[in-house]
Amino acid sequence: MKRGFYTIMSAQFFSSLADNALFVGAVQLLRSTGAPEWQQAALVPMFALFYVVLAPFVGAFADAYPKGRVMLYSNGIKIVGCLMMLFGTHPLLSYAIVGLGAAAYSPAKYGILTELLPASQLVKANGWIEGLTITSIILGVLMGGQLVSNTISTQLLAFDFPVIDTGIDTAPEAAISILIFVYLAAAWFNTRIPHTDVPMRPMPRYLISLLPDFWHCNSRLWRDRLGQISLSTTTLFWGVSGNLRYIVLAWASAALGYSVTQASALVGVVAVGTAVGAVAASIRMRLDQATNVLPMGIGMGLLVIFLNFISNVWVAAPFLVLLGGLGGFLVVPMNALLQHRGHNLMGAGRSIAVQNFNEQSCILGLGAFYSLSTGLGLSAFGAITVFGMVVAGFMWVIKRWHERNCQTHAADVEYLLEIARNDARRG
Repeated sequence: MKRGFYTIMSAQFFSSLADNALFVGAVQLLRSTGAPEWQQAALVPMFALFYVVLAPFVGAFADAYPKGRVMLYSNGIKIVGCLMMLFGTHPLLSYAIVGLGAAAYSPAKYGILTELLPASQLVKANGWIEGLTITSIILGVLMGGQLVSNTISTQLLAFDFPVIDTGIDTAPEAAISILIFVYLAAAWFNTRIPHTDVPMRPMPRYLISLLPDFWHCNSRLWRDRLGQISLSTTTLFWGVSGNLRYIVLAWASAALGYSVTQASALVGVVAVGTAVGAVAASIRMRLDQATNVLPMGIGMGLLVIFLNFISNVWVAAPFLVLLGGLGGFLVVPMNALLQHRGHNLMGAGRSIAVQNFNEQSCILGLGAFYSLSTGLGLSAFGAITVFGMVVAGFMWVIKRWHERNCQTHAADVEYLLEIARNDARRG
């Protein structure tokens, strides 16, 4: 791997670490103010909001400027969201601003991989990026849980600046103030990301003109015989995984009586399994073999349902590792295949923006459904059952869809697989 790849990994690690720790801090902030359960669940779709709204624009923005600079600006926006949360803005609105920064960050983060590395290294690079991201999720959730715990927060609140009144008086506020420095660390690494030789694509004079271009790119990926399969798989996976993070917190509270600090450890356990699965996929899978992992998605959905029958943490921990492992092994090759097809069909930034639009729309839709259902009285156990059925059912449909493509459009599918096979051999 080129040296710049490791700088990208470092920047991604610290930014994702802060994102996930902030989620736990925001949940605790809402709980400490007596906010209803539906508002806590609504944090997930609020984070996804700007991914969907700005999808036609952020991809073009990432293609118009050096991607390291775009990532730097995006981390700055995340810091603004943290400051808003500290100075009294409602956590849902503040967390949406952090999501705005994440929405701008993502096309640059993934798009630079296709600019910096050959196709033969895309699966491996995705495996390392996803594995590191999952590691940052583990550590971030654990970090957030510890920062809001009585032990750590008491020490943080005891520290005081002479003369200056910071206004930081609660455990969640102390945690959020620490996370600002983590975002600053990520921003420093952003300044070290090398420029690539890929020419920039200037932003159009009238941004409204990006809308038809975006929908054209979206349509091209959905019409592509391999793009549609990889896009539908990653869309469903991240739609469920994005919400599963909160559902595990709710399930741990209902089934095990855990606090936010204790439950955050179980979210980390799922991430451990996902990291192992991601790294294993990066070692064992090739780009042209990506569609072979589709049956794992069905198994993942069925395993989610079995979570309802677990009430012992010693059973839950290895079960959650297995669940995460299936997800990691599923998403890495499919994500690499999607990036490969998107890069061939359009600019890297635009293809990632299309991917984010679909994935975050799924997170937004499922999150809104879960938040509404919680407000109407649906238990965590009921939500888990619904999510498991959705994953298993739709993954079966996607698998049948690919099999039908292989039968009715065999020449097209084989041609696209041959491109992937040849590109994987080059580099």
